Amino acid sequence: MTKRSSLPIALTIAGSDCGGGAGIQADLKTFAALGVHGTSAITCLTAQNPRGVTGVQAASTKMVRQQMEAVFAELPPAACKTGMLYSREIIRVVTGFFGHGKRPPLIVDPVMIATSGAALLKPSAVRVVCDELLPLATLVTPNLDEAELLLGVKIRDEEGLRSAAREIVRRFGCAALVKGGHLKGTRDAVDIFYDGKTELLLSALFVRGVSTHGTGCTYSAAIAAYLARGERLTDAVESAKEFITQAIANSQRIGRHFVLNSFHSRP
Repeated sequence: MTKRSSLPIALTIAGSDCGGGAGIQADLKTFAALGVHGTSAITCLTAQNPRGVTGVQAASTKMVRQQMEAVFAELPPAACKTGMLYSREIIRVVTGFFGHGKRPPLIVDPVMIATSGAALLKPSAVRVVCDELLPLATLVTPNLDEAELLLGVKIRDEEGLRSAAREIVRRFGCAALVKGGHLKGTRDAVDIFYDGKTELLLSALFVRGVSTHGTGCTYSAAIAAYLARGERLTDAVESAKEFITQAIANSQRIGRHFVLNSFHSRP
């Protein structure tokens, strides 16, 4: 009999993107590309495509919790990530679940605003993210706009990214990866990681002319996947930066749009 290999497991707690470029769909593709079995707890249905979001319907808090319980009962994940949580009620289901007992590393992608500008987190939920979710996180991965919203500051340059990462660690107690892809007037996509001891400057040339829809989801999912595979957090972040850079560089056309290529390393 052939001996079957065992796959590590990761869990994504996020919204569904019917267009397939972001959300749960992007996370599961990333997990699969990195040799990790992906499980999911869907928080919201969204009607969206690369052009924008036209509708959001939240799952019940009971169903969100039941999905997490079902996964942990039989498929305990080695790492987890959150994406679109949408409301303070859903966030509190997640914090209630992760706040008790021994839980795996939790990567928080604080999905607040879609690339198109649509609100993906209710304003009343921002405080709950700060006060209740981030203290449970292993790492939070805000982009420029999200970091500004979390901290109430303006970030205009690389030094601002560095200061924001340090302030997140000080204020919320979790490691931070502040992504500078939206900084204006720069040649490189620069991100700053800080965990209270180690600082990393992660830089890659901008890839011009392609859409970056789904990059935040894919980046954070890659970090969770590498953690599930047993990498240390700093190594997982560095590996994920290379993964997302190549996924953007090898983007593929779908209809009139582009989609990230999570399977870029495969023929």
